Amino acid sequence: MFKKEDGTLYREQVMGTKGFSGTQSILYHHYLPTEVVKSTVIGSYLPEYEQDESLSHRHLMTEDITKVGNALAAREYLLGNNDLLIATAFVTEEMTNYYRNGDGDEMLYIHYGSGKVETMFGTISYRPGDYVIIPIGTIYRILPEQDTKMLLVESFSQITTPRRYRNEYGQLLEHSPFCERDIRGPEELVTYTDRGEHEVITKSRGLLHSHLLNHHPLDVVGWDGYLYPWVFNIEDFEPITGRIHQPPPVHQTFEGHNFVVCSFVPRLYDYHPEAIPAPYYHSNVNSDELLYYVEGNFMSRKGIKRGSITLHPSGIPHGPHPGTTEASIGKKETLELAVMIDTFKPLKVVKKASEIEDKNYMYTWIEN
Repeated sequence: MFKKEDGTLYREQVMGTKGFSGTQSILYHHYLPTEVVKSTVIGSYLPEYEQDESLSHRHLMTEDITKVGNALAAREYLLGNNDLLIATAFVTEEMTNYYRNGDGDEMLYIHYGSGKVETMFGTISYRPGDYVIIPIGTIYRILPEQDTKMLLVESFSQITTPRRYRNEYGQLLEHSPFCERDIRGPEELVTYTDRGEHEVITKSRGLLHSHLLNHHPLDVVGWDGYLYPWVFNIEDFEPITGRIHQPPPVHQTFEGHNFVVCSFVPRLYDYHPEAIPAPYYHSNVNSDELLYYVEGNFMSRKGIKRGSITLHPSGIPHGPHPGTTEASIGKKETLELAVMIDTFKPLKVVKKASEIEDKNYMYTWIEN
């Protein structure tokens, strides 16, 4: 129990996952976090997907998206299924209201730009290459200092570090490609005590809801626990390399229910004297593979641009474009930067995504 100087109580809030048997934190508020003066439904946020398209490799050029605005309004959903939604956003304005996702965790990968994420746990600054992980139920808003391009994953489950890189106590093991000292938490807790109406947009059950509070939503004076927003920068991912080709799981950075996120960073190629650096042709028998291209020359692909997304669905093989296997022989390293999302249920493509699609991509493996 904590008292204010006038003898009244701060209001304790326990945020817990998995029925309070998972990660949790305790926060202390000036006002009741349940104090809502008006609740209304805004409408569905779920995108409309294509139906009965032919099974094919897809290439979306996200730099061609013209939608801009604040970090909620600028989201352009491109793909998804029952486990996650994938979007990009070109953020040019500050959010004037606040937002929380009540359906699951969110991952924001910052392609370029800088700014701050103002949350109930404190403020986090972001820069290019940051993965910002925001737990379910966290009230926040994004305040860009520069125009910001981000890749977003809205998960319907908790986003965590890979299980195989953690010991039984949750600590990252020595052979993990990153460790706890690479992780940044909230930098400063700013507490607001002003009264007056403040809107929180809540995402839950497939709908957006408007909740008007009669006090500032960031009225937290302190907290502790294991559930809070945190940041990991892709520059701190140390790639695992070998004499022969290392399979994609060595690039894994995060996981959620039925999906993983991997980081492709500058690294040495295979250094066996007879190794061919280009990857083999492969079939994603049990998963769809999505790649978001950040920077550099992705060695096994042609026609890919900054901000491109490729989708290689399960059921058909994919691999290096014609000529790239031979061209890779003798190369010592790659300077590419990309984020990969593998899903273990098929991804559906949003109808609007066809407006930014290279429809010839499926046929770019035809040899002249």
